[in-house]
Amino acid sequence: MIDLAVANDQETFRRMRDPLAERGVRAHHVPVSERVIPLGDPPWSPDEFSAGFVYPGRLMEGGVADALLDVSWLNDRDAVLTSRNKADVLARLDRTGLPVPRTEYVSNDVSESELTAVFDRFEPPVVVKPNSTTRGVGVAKAHDLDSFLGICDYLSLVHDYRATGDRSFLVQEFLPEATDYRVMVLEGEYVGAVERRLPDDAISSGQWKHNVHRGAEATGVDLPEPWRELAESVARALEIPFVGVDLLVTGEAVVVNETNARPTIDEETKYEPDFYDRLAAAIRSRA
Repeated sequence: MIDLAVANDQETFRRMRDPLAERGVRAHHVPVSERVIPLGDPPWSPDEFSAGFVYPGRLMEGGVADALLDVSWLNDRDAVLTSRNKADVLARLDRTGLPVPRTEYVSNDVSESELTAVFDRFEPPVVVKPNSTTRGVGVAKAHDLDSFLGICDYLSLVHDYRATGDRSFLVQEFLPEATDYRVMVLEGEYVGAVERRLPDDAISSGQWKHNVHRGAEATGVDLPEPWRELAESVARALEIPFVGVDLLVTGEAVVVNETNARPTIDEETKYEPDFYDRLAAAIRSRA
């Protein structure tokens, strides 16, 4: 039996625990945030776990956990950092020739004239997105220049993502009525996908972000082969073993919007039948 350290939230841990146990991997939830850890007498011994699932999201706490657990992670620190830097991801994918939204990167602080020039290069509305936050935090839509400058002022005043010290943000084209998919890729191969859709009442009230943590519903889908291959190409380009690839589809066009190297695992029925066989094999390769 392989003992796996899982620092993800309890939802992911709860879903993965029984399917992995059936395949010889015993998952243990080892939260590293919002707790006290005596460094001279830690709650875990270095030989207690055979592998780690994904590196903790809070990097300083992750460093402590990494030192105390002494394991190889399915997704290590570099994978988490690569995925979190949205501008880095989009630049790499664009250079590789993969489709991404039209995007401009702003490293605060810049002058109002520079921001105005950025806005003028788009057809409004535009999406303003902090470069390294997750779950849709801080993402806003600006329909006119005044609103856009106001959002930028706000980011300049208060935005400093504490996990990385990052103050930068992205300005992106808005893709109206785009369908949002989260595609899961493990060791370079497609393992499942969900369509994320807001309830009709949320849309009618003006909501537009498709994050599940903000009320969107995730439904398992049978993704077309070209889109599966696109997600696999993203995983290979970024060299991330287990990654969620977010696709936006408008008509016949599809773009890679973001990636997530700490993806939440959904219900088993939303993945390929051999998903947990492949996940257990990937974990065993790290042990």
